[in-house]
Amino acid sequence: EAWFTKTPGLKVVYPAFPFDAKGLLLAAIDDPKPVIYFEHKYLYRSISEDIADEEYTIEIGKARVVQEGANASIITYGLGVHWALAYAKDHPEAAVEIIDLRSLQPWDKEAVEASAKKTGRVMILHEDTLTSGFGGEIAAHLAEHCFSYLDAPIMRCASLDTSIPMNKALEDQFLANARLEETMERLLKY
Repeated sequence: EAWFTKTPGLKVVYPAFPFDAKGLLLAAIDDPKPVIYFEHKYLYRSISEDIADEEYTIEIGKARVVQEGANASIITYGLGVHWALAYAKDHPEAAVEIIDLRSLQPWDKEAVEASAKKTGRVMILHEDTLTSGFGGEIAAHLAEHCFSYLDAPIMRCASLDTSIPMNKALEDQFLANARLEETMERLLKY
C-alpha cells in the first residue's frame, strides 16, 4: 500500500469489516477521481456481519474509533484492526484505543491527532514491512504536530524487512502480529 499512497491524486482505501467494505466500495465507484481499493484476502472468510441491502457510502478519508481507551492508541487498518482487537480482548487492563484508518490516502489526521492527544501514547500497527511502510508517514506527522502531547516515543509494529517466507511458522514470525504484545508492553511501560 505504501507504493500507492505516495501517488499524487490517487485515493487509497483499506476496509477491515464487511460494512466498511461495501460503503467504501460504493464511495470509490461514486468518486470522480481514481481510487485503489485494498482488501485483505484473509478477511474474506474469517469475518462476517449483516449488511443492509440499501446503498450507503462511507466517506473516504474518515477513520473510525473501533474501541475507546485511555492508556494508549493503536492506529491501524485492514487485518491490523483485528490483531489490535484481539490484543485488547486479551489485555483489557491496557485500555487501548483502536483507530481504524479505513482510508490511507487521504487519511484522517484529525482523528489520529485527537487519539494521540487523548492517550499520550501511540503505536502504529500495519502488516507492511517496517522500512518505508505507511506507518512512517503517520509517525512523522504525529512527531511534528503532537510531540508536546506524547508521554512516550511513537512506536511502530510492522512486519520484518524481509520477503514473506513460504513456511507457515516462519510467516507467522514475519508478520507484525508476532511483535504486537512486546511492542505494546514497551509502550505502556515507557
